[in-house]
Amino acid sequence: MSPRGVQDPPHRWLRPLGALFEAHRCPEDAAAMEAYMKHIAPFFGIKAPHRRALLKAHIADQGAPPADELAAIARSAIARREREWHHTAVDLLIGEAKRLTPDDLPWIEELIATRSWWDTVDALAVHVVGVVLKRHPHAVAVWNERWITGQDMWLNRTALLFQNRWRGDTDRALLFANIARHAAHPDFFIRKAIGWALRELAVADPGAVRAFVARQPLSPLSRREALRKLG
Repeated sequence: MSPRGVQDPPHRWLRPLGALFEAHRCPEDAAAMEAYMKHIAPFFGIKAPHRRALLKAHIADQGAPPADELAAIARSAIARREREWHHTAVDLLIGEAKRLTPDDLPWIEELIATRSWWDTVDALAVHVVGVVLKRHPHAVAVWNERWITGQDMWLNRTALLFQNRWRGDTDRALLFANIARHAAHPDFFIRKAIGWALRELAVADPGAVRAFVARQPLSPLSRREALRKLG
């Protein structure tokens, strides 16, 4: 954003996509989407399947984002006003997740901590950070420690959730230590993340989850979410 609050132009790769978004703006849907998302950002009013179709058409026309410009493109998208831009940054990174490495985590962390809300944070945590760290396990300890001990609640949530698709490969000791650290956290989004992480692990190891919940004091929300599919 410029000092006067006027948006800087988007990255050149994004400009044709911006024209597509403007052409498909729907004020009625935008109002409903903004209300659902607690007015954290304005919307074009483009629903997710349509937004992804526009991005696919854009890539077919312009080519994939250059690998050496991916960080700049994602930063440019996340800096725009409308939430669809932020989701576009996430979609691009999900598509490139298997090509990313721990060297990319500093700027991915920056995206997590920018315009933060559950919709972008969770997708980046599970489908980008989780993919990178599973492929590069040597980096898990350093990044987990950074995020779980930091002051940014959304990075705390990232540490709780990045193993959510690891199932049987989940580092149980690490996850349980992360949860114990924040079990008394007062915020809804941390308590919900604790329950969600345990529920995902329960698919692969219900016994471990039952035992942990039995010994670890948890908020009613976290406990309920953790045991929801276990009866």
